[in-house]
Amino acid sequence: MRILSVYLVLTVVASALLSACAQRPLDTLVVYSGRKENLVQPIMDQFSAATGIDVMVKYGKTAEIAAMLLEEGDNSPADVFWAQDPAGLGAVAAAGMLAQLPEELLERVDSQFRASSDEWVGISGRARVIVYNTESINPEQDLPLDLWGFTDPKWTGRLGWAPTNGSFQAMVTALRSVWGERKTREWLLAIMANDPGVYPKNTPIVAAVASGEIEAGFVNHYYLHRFIAAEGEGFTARNFFLPGGGPGSLLMTAGVGRLRSAQNVENALKFIEFLLSPVAQQYFAGQTYEYPLVEGVNIHRE
Repeated sequence: MRILSVYLVLTVVASALLSACAQRPLDTLVVYSGRKENLVQPIMDQFSAATGIDVMVKYGKTAEIAAMLLEEGDNSPADVFWAQDPAGLGAVAAAGMLAQLPEELLERVDSQFRASSDEWVGISGRARVIVYNTESINPEQDLPLDLWGFTDPKWTGRLGWAPTNGSFQAMVTALRSVWGERKTREWLLAIMANDPGVYPKNTPIVAAVASGEIEAGFVNHYYLHRFIAAEGEGFTARNFFLPGGGPGSLLMTAGVGRLRSAQNVENALKFIEFLLSPVAQQYFAGQTYEYPLVEGVNIHRE
């Protein structure tokens, strides 16, 4: 009898907890973010201050967050998925977990930076560039027009890359899409034959270029601007945007989507609208050195 009573108490408590979780307050929002906390938490805080909505954030790498959402399914507490690249958004959308966004939000961004299904919209852009040492390289004379030029053996021991980094892998996905599997494999093998320095991410590549450890590297554009902001215009590295076009001139989009299972739909849409506002877009341009995707926002650096 006593065991039965304990069981009944536990059942009631568990039921109450589930009920509480299922009925979150209307002034909350749960964001699953594949973007780094140090980059986007300030804009979360601005949104909370402006709206009074309490934002709860789960941070992780975009692929990990996407996998978590797929595992949780309709039971996910997430209202919004903010991804570093379209691949994560596409995976969640393909599982039928994202809802179509209102046209008045979508139309703020050029169609090339949002899903054709209207299930996610771009927030900011990151360009793939070549960062080069200004003391050893004349960009107009020494750098090739496109990525394929770096397969030349003259670049042996002079390059740096971060093959495990998410942005580099996104670029490889673009290579596969544009060039096909065979040519992409040839490029990767040729770069490996040139014995590039291997780094865990973009920041140490930029630092290695400036120090002369290597002469050029494959990175996102904004890492250089952080170094210049901290160390001044005398920093001995600069970006080169490959003029030959193709996947080497890639602009990668970070975007957001609303979960179909979102408990606070109105707050989710308010958040997405805020990210597309001049205030948030200027934050990306001025503080994270990304490219805003809404027209009329000042860009301080190329």
